[in-house]
Amino acid sequence: MTNAAHVAQSYIAVRNETDPDRRLALLVEHWSNDAHYLDPMVQANGHAGVNALISAMQQRFPNCRFILQGTPDGHNGRVRFSWSLVPAGAEPIAGGTDFIRLAADGRIRSVTGFLDRVPEGA
Repeated sequence: MTNAAHVAQSYIAVRNETDPDRRLALLVEHWSNDAHYLDPMVQANGHAGVNALISAMQQRFPNCRFILQGTPDGHNGRVRFSWSLVPAGAEPIAGGTDFIRLAADGRIRSVTGFLDRVPEGA
């Protein structure tokens, strides 16, 4: 089994990468070609779709970063972890718990996100 902390950290790194080309390279490295992302507000498929989703989120919430909360855990090709979305120098504006299913090669195959705290106006 791939290390749950490593999976969660690579996921957070992709979400925080602001350079679209570097983010796409990280997606190719850590997410399978047929990856799927789903939460209550959005969904995306494949590297290009997830890259566009992250870009849109960064435009909507500039100067915010995802921060890992607690200790990720995992079993049987699945990983669970919680996160917060935090503006520079401020309190978190959003938070949630994501569940990841891994592909056979250890890359992220699907993400199902649950929002515990939604930003105002969302």
